[in-house]
Amino acid sequence: MVLKFEELRVLQLAEAIADDVWHEVMAWDAFPREVLGGQMIRATDSIGANIAEAFGRYHYGEKLQFLYYARGSLYEAKYWLNRTMDRSLLSEDKAHEFSTSLSEIARQLNAFSRTIRQNRSKNTSSALRESPPTYKTALMSSDFPDFFDEKDFTWLAGASSHE
Repeated sequence: MVLKFEELRVLQLAEAIADDVWHEVMAWDAFPREVLGGQMIRATDSIGANIAEAFGRYHYGEKLQFLYYARGSLYEAKYWLNRTMDRSLLSEDKAHEFSTSLSEIARQLNAFSRTIRQNRSKNTSSALRESPPTYKTALMSSDFPDFFDEKDFTWLAGASSHE
C-alpha cells in the first residue's frame, strides 16, 4: 500500500505542533511574537515542510538529506522553546506538551531515516558494478603498454637524475 505524504504519521504530528505553536504565539504581545515567536513558528513549520519535501524526492540520499534538515529544524524549535520558557512566554505545562511532541517527532524521524537507509542498502546490493581498474606502479618497461619503448624509459631515468 502506497501512502500519500499527508498520511505519514510523522508529518501529521509535525503539522499538529506547527499549528499549536502558531495559535499559542499569536496570543503574545507584539515584540515577543515578532522576535521569538516568528523564529519558533518558522522552525516548527520547517519540520513538516522538509518531511514533505523528503517524501517527494526520488533518490534515497535526497530523501535522507531532507529528513536531516527536518531534524535540524526540530532541534532549532527546541532551542526556541527553551527561550520561551526562560522568558516566561509559555506556561510550564504548555512547554512540556510541546517538548514531548517534538521528542516524539524526533523518534519518528529517526525511524523513518533508518527505514530509508535500510531500503537503500537492500536496493543497491544487487546493482551491477564494474570492477575497479588495476593500476601498475612498478617502473619496469614490461609493465607498461607497447606505446612506451626502452628509449622512453632511458630518457625518463636520465631526466630525473639531472634534477
